[in-house]
Amino acid sequence: MTQYEDIKEGEKGAWVSIAAYIALSALKLAIGYMFVSGALVADGYNNLTDIVASAAVLVGLRISQKPPDKDHPYGHFRAETIAALIASFIMATVGIQVLITAVRSLIATEHTTPNMITAWVALFSAVCMGAVYWYNSRLARKINNQALMAAAKDNLSDALVSIGAAVGIIGAQFGMPWLDPVAALLVGIIICKTAWGIFYSSTHALTDGFDEKELTTLRATIAKTKGVIAIKDIKARVHGSNVLVDVIVLVDPELSLIESHRICDEIERRMGRKHNIMGVHVHVEPLEQDHQTSKESLNPLPEGR
Repeated sequence: MTQYEDIKEGEKGAWVSIAAYIALSALKLAIGYMFVSGALVADGYNNLTDIVASAAVLVGLRISQKPPDKDHPYGHFRAETIAALIASFIMATVGIQVLITAVRSLIATEHTTPNMITAWVALFSAVCMGAVYWYNSRLARKINNQALMAAAKDNLSDALVSIGAAVGIIGAQFGMPWLDPVAALLVGIIICKTAWGIFYSSTHALTDGFDEKELTTLRATIAKTKGVIAIKDIKARVHGSNVLVDVIVLVDPELSLIESHRICDEIERRMGRKHNIMGVHVHVEPLEQDHQTSKESLNPLPEGR
């Protein structure tokens, strides 16, 4: 299956999420307003934001399938990241509104105990979102798609939010009506926390940030490639669900051009096989005589296979 076919396959997960969120948000908002449950209403609005987030993932996946062109030689894979960034702003807006409503309910002098049916709706929703999480997480691992895996984690958080809403509603049945707005407050906090997580990861990727531990792992793989004496420099960045690596390796100056090229090919094969990274740009330089003494400072990792 090609990279673009993998992205196409990921659309199924986005559509599953959208369908589930539309049905559940409509159910929660209708029942929540009908039987006066602030926690269930907040959970319903949470799912409304998730529709936007899932739609953003879907649009991003669609744009990412466009092949490279004159203006986008690396392809359009970052459309996923931009879509997620837009979704984070929408989620934060709704989360803040839920928090404001919950605080107003808490400081109110009278509290209404919601009907028990709202708790059953919340629990039913938790089961549904758990099933959607299971489907999307399996699909994301199968096609190695980070955007879909992020959506799957959002599915899991939604299941937990629904469980929290149910707990607040059930607590209200036992003479603690304030638990319902408290549950709504927690839902609002979770929405804002999820929005911040998506915002941070998106901006980190768009500004070419990369995890240092992962870069160390990639460096170790290259350093153990036969023929590589030292690594002069290595950089990596995230491009949608892909990772692009630029590395400068030092080799024996007596090697021919063909032998040096074989080392480059082997590095590319190892990165693809061990880390599923296909975008590797390798630059080969001869190890100069005056660098022999500083070999360990360039590459402290032992040479291996």
